[in-house]
Amino acid sequence: MPAPAPALWTLTDGAAGNRRQAEALAAALAGTARRDLVLAPRAPWRWLAPRRVPGAARCFDPALAGGPAAAPALAIGCGRQAALATRLLRARGTRTIQLLDPRLSPRHWDLLIVPEHDRLRGENVLTVRGSLHPIDDAWLAAARATWAPRLAGLPAPRTGLLLGGPIAQVPWTPADLDALLDGLAAEARASGASLLVTGSRRTPAWAVQAVHARLGSLPGLRWFGAHDGENPYPGILACCDRLVVGADSVNLLSEAAATHATLHAAFASRAAGRHADFLAALRGSGRLDGLDAAPLRELPRAAAWVRERLGLGDPPSPTATPVETVPIRRA
Repeated sequence: MPAPAPALWTLTDGAAGNRRQAEALAAALAGTARRDLVLAPRAPWRWLAPRRVPGAARCFDPALAGGPAAAPALAIGCGRQAALATRLLRARGTRTIQLLDPRLSPRHWDLLIVPEHDRLRGENVLTVRGSLHPIDDAWLAAARATWAPRLAGLPAPRTGLLLGGPIAQVPWTPADLDALLDGLAAEARASGASLLVTGSRRTPAWAVQAVHARLGSLPGLRWFGAHDGENPYPGILACCDRLVVGADSVNLLSEAAATHATLHAAFASRAAGRHADFLAALRGSGRLDGLDAAPLRELPRAAAWVRERLGLGDPPSPTATPVETVPIRRA
């Protein structure tokens, strides 16, 4: 007989931000083994997700095609594609938690957790400030233990610059980036500080070139992909005195806000819509613009709410548990 499915699944499209949120909540909820599914839904259903149109059950293959016996007790989805998968699993008896606004009525899921700058509200909806992530004091201590010896040669104070990329709601330009880099470089030269810069998959090539050109030989490090070695992102969060984060990334801002470093949002004047709302909430909490507010960490509150609403009992012990990652490809 095949082995039983783990009691908890996470379902995402594989995007780093979506995986990070779903897996962080899963780890906080359950000390049992889990399965992390990476979805690649077929057209035309992926275009219409999370709407459950005729034939939607054929959207995913093969792990979601089984009968009730193959379904987990609990599933956590993050993102629009995952919202269709969690709907399908709920029809087979799985209790479902959906992260981010699925743009449909909350009645299609057991529980939803959405950023407060989204508009979704409901009796089964919890709003959180920013995004979920695993960063707490234990996470930071582990990152510091790994990275502090590698960064010890960089002069203090250390400033970390976390770059994403321009988006419709935060359309920063080459001129905006040049002004930011010139200001940081002038500060570093005046104080003898170091600059540690990382990019993301959304960081355009012209931004990478600008960083290298304008920061030149200033002490620090620059990381824009695997060709630059191991990603120093955990070390930057754990070891920097100040963090400057692009206003285009709610995920990066949320994680930086969970540290003890002072926090500034780059390109904040360009932000509109939900991104501007999130920046206003961070500023109102005292966590932004260099103020010394307590770290912002929403995961414990979200996990406690889920456990209470679903009757899941006590949180897990910190011991490691088996995790299986399953890519679900199109046939």
